[in-house]
Amino acid sequence: MRKLGMIGGMSWVSTRSYYEQINRHVQKHKGSQASAPMLIESLDFSQLYRLDTDQDWEAAAAILIASAKRLEQAGAGMLMIGANSMHRVYREIEAEISIPMLHIAECVGERMAADGVKKAALIGTRNVMTGGFYRRRLVSHGVDLLPPDMDSMEAIDRIIYDDLIVGRATRNAERVFKTIITEQAQEGAQAIVLAATELEQVVDVDANVLPIYDSTRIHAQRGAEWILGED
Repeated sequence: MRKLGMIGGMSWVSTRSYYEQINRHVQKHKGSQASAPMLIESLDFSQLYRLDTDQDWEAAAAILIASAKRLEQAGAGMLMIGANSMHRVYREIEAEISIPMLHIAECVGERMAADGVKKAALIGTRNVMTGGFYRRRLVSHGVDLLPPDMDSMEAIDRIIYDDLIVGRATRNAERVFKTIITEQAQEGAQAIVLAATELEQVVDVDANVLPIYDSTRIHAQRGAEWILGED
C-alpha cells in the first residue's frame, strides 16, 4: 500500500472522520487486520479560524505550504487537505511541492458527473459557498449550482464554527439544515453538496429529501483508493 499524507486539524473532528473512513475502506479491501499507511499533521485551527482578509489567507497559505513540505519530506506520496475551505489556497500549495494532491471539489465533481447530476445546491461556510475556487471546480464537471443562500449563511457559519468543530451536534442544527435542504429542493436542486467536512454530524447523508454528496466521504474514499492503488 502507498503512504498518504493529510493536513488535518481543521477541525480535529473532521480529521477523525477522515481517519476512520479511510481505514474502514482499507480494512474492507485488505482484511480486518489492515490499517492505512498515513502521515497526518494536525494543525492548530485557532490560527486558521474564520479567515477574512487577503493577509489572513496569505498567512494561512504559508502555514499549509510548510505542512505540505514536511509531509512530503516525511515520505508521503500523495497529499490531501482535510477541509473544504482551505482549498482556497490549493494552487499555492501545489506550486511548492512535487507530489500530487487530491482536490476535494474535483473528487465531488467527478462523482456528480458520473451520476448525471446537472443542478445542485452547495452548503458550507460563507467562504466556500461564495468563493469561486470551489464552485468553478463543480461547474467544470457540468454541475449547475444554485446561487448561494445568503439568508442562511450566518446561521450555517454559526453552527459550524460554534458547535460542529468541537463535535457538538444539536437537534436544532439538524432542523436548520433539514429546512435548508427542503428549500433548495423547492428551488430545483437535484442534489446537495455538503461542502463543510463537519456537516455529516447533523445531516443524514444516506436518507434525505435529496441525494447528498458528502465531500468528506467522497474525498476520504478517493484517498483510500489511492492508498490501495485503485486510482
